Amino acid sequence: MRATVVVPVLKSRGRGGQTESASTRTPESRLEEATGLAQAIDLDVVNGSIVPVNDPRPATLLGTGKIEEIKALLDERDSGLVIVDHPLTPVQQRNLEKEWNAKVIDRTGLILEIFGRRASTKEGTLQVDLAHLNYQKGRLVRSWTHLERQRGGGGFMGGPGETQIEADRRLLQDRIIKLERELEQVVRTRQLHRAKRRKVPHPIVALVGYTNAGKSTLFNRITGAGVLAEDMLFATLDPTLRRMKLPHGRTVILSDTVGFISDLPTHLVAAFRATLEEVLEADLILHVRDMSDPDNQAQSSDVMRILGDLGIDEAEAEKRLIEVWNKIDRLEPEVHDTMVQRAAGASNVVAVSAVSGEGVDTLMDEISRRLSGVMTETTIRLPVDKLALLPWLYDHAIVDGREDNEDGSITLDLRLSETEAAELERRIGNGPKPAKEDWER
Repeated sequence: MRATVVVPVLKSRGRGGQTESASTRTPESRLEEATGLAQAIDLDVVNGSIVPVNDPRPATLLGTGKIEEIKALLDERDSGLVIVDHPLTPVQQRNLEKEWNAKVIDRTGLILEIFGRRASTKEGTLQVDLAHLNYQKGRLVRSWTHLERQRGGGGFMGGPGETQIEADRRLLQDRIIKLERELEQVVRTRQLHRAKRRKVPHPIVALVGYTNAGKSTLFNRITGAGVLAEDMLFATLDPTLRRMKLPHGRTVILSDTVGFISDLPTHLVAAFRATLEEVLEADLILHVRDMSDPDNQAQSSDVMRILGDLGIDEAEAEKRLIEVWNKIDRLEPEVHDTMVQRAAGASNVVAVSAVSGEGVDTLMDEISRRLSGVMTETTIRLPVDKLALLPWLYDHAIVDGREDNEDGSITLDLRLSETEAAELERRIGNGPKPAKEDWER
């Protein structure tokens, strides 16, 4: 379908009556992003316009002159779809469709459409359907004018029944309640999965970032997984978890989450709460940033705002977050060198290229360092009847030395955290016997 993208730039009144942009994003970057969103669902974008709006109209958002100007462009380009990169009220959407004689969707509707295309698991589909129904609930229009009112009761004396639009709203609400119940089961299932992971306490590392920052490419580079990674907004939607080994042999779980975006619809944040809670559970968060994007600072602010909404404040982020400055391979040589030096001088920043692999080893070392906590050095001798603990030790400790003794026992030089040292003492000593699955791991 041929589509036209319209980016309204609303002005707010600053000090002294001066008008200034109400958004921190540049209009050009917003237009580029909105065009990318449209192309992500295979729309043919034939025109893009930046429209200053000094006085938003309650009925149409845009002024009469701009509406007529855009209508002429639509007729000229034979465009039957208009994407307005701004939230529209149901009244504004309906009025613009009448004025332009074209289908109109706002930013929220476009993102919902993309998520609907990308969802591949039952959980993802449920979450998108719920968000879409909540969005549609306030946008029903009366399509059955010939059934304006139905009679209640028998004969002509019955009072007026519900209108068709009321019936539609009731059916929508019933569907919403059903989806919410199904999602409650998803939440319980995820909680059970987390509980199982805590029994085998591998640390969890979550990748977050603006959409198209390169999270999936980095995920594939680190884990060797085959997650879809394309130069496209919201190329992946459903979260993916994989085990991986750190340089010193410790096993961690890496989680690739859905990409964030500015003005993420509240319907989606609510619906994807179960998925995004994977970030809350993470021991370490990798905030992946596309440093080749001129708007990367504003994108970073959007990500941090959403993390704050999820309950991760600045103080907690300082302890649990590493900034991964990605796509440095796209920078000019001088800018590249400056960026690498800046990252090296910062305590929580690593510069990488997920495509070329530059800096990935440094990132892995930093993950190991941040997850190690206070390390305890010890030497233990595993008797023959305790050799089943070897896989657990290689997963949870750094083995600096090993000696196989003549009697079949093994002597190990270990470094491990205080928590894991206590767990090791319990397993070797006379404490409760570990569950069978723990021994096997």
